[in-house]
Amino acid sequence: MEFLGIDFSCAFGSLRHGNFPDKDCLLPLISKLLGYCIVAASTTVKVPQIMKILRHRSVRGLSVVAFELETIGYTIALAYCLHKGLPFSAYGELAFLLIQAIVLVATIYYFSQPVPTVTWIRPLLYCAVAPTILAGQIDPVLFEALYASQHAIFLFARIPQIWKNLSNKSTGELSFLTCFMNFAGSMVVLGSTIGVITNGTIFSQILLYQKQEAKKEKKDK
Repeated sequence: MEFLGIDFSCAFGSLRHGNFPDKDCLLPLISKLLGYCIVAASTTVKVPQIMKILRHRSVRGLSVVAFELETIGYTIALAYCLHKGLPFSAYGELAFLLIQAIVLVATIYYFSQPVPTVTWIRPLLYCAVAPTILAGQIDPVLFEALYASQHAIFLFARIPQIWKNLSNKSTGELSFLTCFMNFAGSMVVLGSTIGVITNGTIFSQILLYQKQEAKKEKKDK
């Protein structure tokens, strides 16, 4: 019995005979199911942030460079997975995150009018280069180097936002839900110490500064 590329016959066969599936049968099944759960969860990660911007019609406190770098990181990671022919359960979340990241950056541009002419150079370069990278039509050595650099890209994607929060003593229009899901995802999916620290820092800033802003508003009343 197979569904969405997941073979349940081994597990069901064992259960039918009154036996608990052994680890060689159970672990691959759990891995596949977890992969699809992650893909499903990734479809809404950026939505709260996009909706908050649209609702308030403001990008106050948001670092556009941070979100641009994040988009580049997702592009490289997805391109590498496609190039290696990995199953959808292994890279599906990257596809959904990339789509949402592009929509998010476009939304930030829209509500940042007027956008300086020099700023438009970055998205134009991205649109020119990204299709080539996603198609895997670059030198294999360069491809491996790009993939190896993705962790550094995600690190530097967080630093501008962390610095902006510290400078403003506020997290502006940052979405609590999106930051929380980024933090949780860095622990579950990436298992990256850097990801946990940087996402955790931004999440902590939201908790701290929003609490301070709430106290200030209460005093003003």
